[in-house]
Amino acid sequence: MIIVEKDFTKDSYTVVLEATEHSKDLRIDQFLQLYLLTLSRELIKNKIKRGEVILIGRPGNLRPSTKVLKGDQVKLFVKRGNEEDEYWRGEVIKTEKDPAIIFEDEDLIVIAKPPYMATHPTGRHLFYCATVYFESIHKKTIHSIHRLDRETSGILLLGKSPKVSGQLGLEFEEDRVRKVYFFIARPNSNFKGQLEFWARERLDNPEEGLRRVIVQTFPESSQAGKKAETFFKILYQNENYVIGLAFPITGRQHQIRVHALHHGLPLVGDKLYLGGYEMFQRFKDNLASDIDYDFIELPRHALHSVAMKIPFKGKDQLFLSPVPKDLKEWIEKKLKLNIQDLEKKMADAVNSYFLAK
Repeated sequence: MIIVEKDFTKDSYTVVLEATEHSKDLRIDQFLQLYLLTLSRELIKNKIKRGEVILIGRPGNLRPSTKVLKGDQVKLFVKRGNEEDEYWRGEVIKTEKDPAIIFEDEDLIVIAKPPYMATHPTGRHLFYCATVYFESIHKKTIHSIHRLDRETSGILLLGKSPKVSGQLGLEFEEDRVRKVYFFIARPNSNFKGQLEFWARERLDNPEEGLRRVIVQTFPESSQAGKKAETFFKILYQNENYVIGLAFPITGRQHQIRVHALHHGLPLVGDKLYLGGYEMFQRFKDNLASDIDYDFIELPRHALHSVAMKIPFKGKDQLFLSPVPKDLKEWIEKKLKLNIQDLEKKMADAVNSYFLAK
């Protein structure tokens, strides 16, 4: 299918989709499910029945079984509901409405993305998105130059034009961007207690279907997977927790989380790699038990993009984002650490890294 046009606000979304050769002759509910991947057919059928779907040029009552022909254009209206709410122990998690702007000029927006905010619309996450937030302000398309997982907070770059977005996107693709992430982990027997180490395991997600979300490691000498490289520096450790910085050289999916897990440092709050696929599904379906909550400890994985250096307008630009409130509060409450001392250690390590580059 082709997206012909779309219009986002903070509370509503309208999109026109055109059927192509690959999507022709499908029932209209099947056609829409290709776009709204995380919505059930039943929810899509209800949207059709409520008149939130129009088959342009074909008047009359629309039914879920109506066939879509090549070239047909389908207009979909979506109003913001509670589908994007995040829950922890049965309560809705309060999310930050307005992301902090670190830098902005006529071409680029750099923000400290809050946890749970998507980079751009996908699946059921259509409104609490960085691009949507700034499109509603600037009244034009805002481009995602790279992406962060929804639960990962921190530095995110957004482009105000396709040209600048393409130029900066190439810097990411060719691994010329230097990044630093802050993390909290729960060590297991695979962690050797090193204060510094490299992870060079190759990464891929070879499984099919829903389990394709799981990224796996392969030996550096293997032909499987894709090359990946992360440097880790530990700032604090006791027998139960480790706090550190990750310096990814490449930018693979879930790279830091999977490299950390492989070296015995699954992240606190990571439902997939600390908890496992079955626990991940229970949280996704709001079926997690008290034991699950106690085990995971945090509502989201403890990973934050704290620093980034990127070539922009003829010079290297360095952007910084402080450790967010939720991770600070957890550290102070759980570990009784002085957060200012920890932040100084972190700043020294970040400065040393960028000065060396």
